[in-house]
Amino acid sequence: MPDKAQSWTRRLAAYRTPIPSRSRFELVVTALPFAFIFALSWWSLAISPWLSVVLSLINAAFVIRLFVIQHDCGHGAFFTSRFWNGWCGRIIGVLTLTPYGVWKQNHALHHATTGNLDHRGTGDIPTLTIAEYRDKPLVARIGYRLLRNPVILFGVIAAFNFLIWNRVPPNPLNARRGEWKSALGTDAAIVALLGLLYILGGVPVLVFVYLPMIVLAAIAGTWLFYVQHQFEETSWDQDPDWTVQGAAFHGSSYYVLPPVLTWITANIGAHHIHHLASRIPFYRLPDVLRDHGELNDVGRITIRESLGCAKLALWDEAGRRLVTFREARKLPAWLGS
Repeated sequence: MPDKAQSWTRRLAAYRTPIPSRSRFELVVTALPFAFIFALSWWSLAISPWLSVVLSLINAAFVIRLFVIQHDCGHGAFFTSRFWNGWCGRIIGVLTLTPYGVWKQNHALHHATTGNLDHRGTGDIPTLTIAEYRDKPLVARIGYRLLRNPVILFGVIAAFNFLIWNRVPPNPLNARRGEWKSALGTDAAIVALLGLLYILGGVPVLVFVYLPMIVLAAIAGTWLFYVQHQFEETSWDQDPDWTVQGAAFHGSSYYVLPPVLTWITANIGAHHIHHLASRIPFYRLPDVLRDHGELNDVGRITIRESLGCAKLALWDEAGRRLVTFREARKLPAWLGS
């Protein structure tokens, strides 16, 4: 199977070149509606703060789309110029509360280690095997259950990550100067932006116009990232059996969404293709699916099927699938046999 995955990597290389005019178009049709709805939400405060909240929640869709553009910039896939990828990513990072330089580095590690049981912990959802969970002390098992609880993971941790955790590098004590520069530079720009919003509109703008869209975008973005790798038939291996291409092909899902949601999420649901060839701009991913129909059946998950993924919590090494805590208790690995 790794050979098949490697052959796909070579075949998809033809789609890697960005189309500058298309990139500019996608940026405009994302940034302008974002700015317009933000202004409309602000203006709506004079009518009703709850109308402002509704508009703010709608605007979360464009925050998500901006994040995917930032994501493509980080892969050098949005513009042909490294300079423009960098500055576009940094500016959007202020709006998405994500320091571009720090995120770019950690996301590259995510691509280099996804699905590798020996290199977990960078840019992924914490995942334990059944045996690892069984051997943990009680306090650690409780902590892991809380972390994998959907209400906490998507309702609390998602917002915490973007609002608080992103303000410093992931490993502050060992962070390099460049990481601190990226994090603190983004923080300074965010403070300046929030300060300007406060001076011009006061607390209501921050509470009813800014905060709802950021929190909803964080929740939705975390869910998307979760479903892209946390599905039953994903792939985890240890170093001797792990390859980048194999993990990309078998460990990343194809999240099938309705056309409107596909546009909002900028085709990021075709995540198996993205991991096979991360330099493909998001707007060229549909071309890959059209030209290579067999990829439409790899890791395919519908919205209905994805809801069950929220209960998955442990990797069953023998069965090679993610299972729920309830399912794990019935398996030999839980009993140590």
